[in-house]
Amino acid sequence: MEIWINPACSKCRSALSLLDAEGAGYTIRHYLEDPPSAEELAEMLRRLGLEPWDVARLGEPVAAELGIEAWPRDEAARGRWIEAMAAHPILIQRPIITADDGTAVVARSPEAVRSVLR
Repeated sequence: MEIWINPACSKCRSALSLLDAEGAGYTIRHYLEDPPSAEELAEMLRRLGLEPWDVARLGEPVAAELGIEAWPRDEAARGRWIEAMAAHPILIQRPIITADDGTAVVARSPEAVRSVLR
């Protein structure tokens, strides 16, 4: 499994601690330093079963600069959201775990982290 993290994020550190406590094998991706491509984001969203606006961090300063909160949230605008997140990975909610079985989860709670361990 792979976990996308920002080391400065307390939720990310908590998720890593829980994975370690459970003895889970994982790879860390520092997604701010190694941003996902638009294609990787689209695949991650497919695995999550979510839309880009569902995992966007709208409180980030760059979100305000882009005016992203006012963007349409429909299929026609989906690509625009994904491209913005690829260009500005700080907009991506964290941590995200992609499991070996093809599932993925936004791992902001211990329950969400444990869901990929089952």
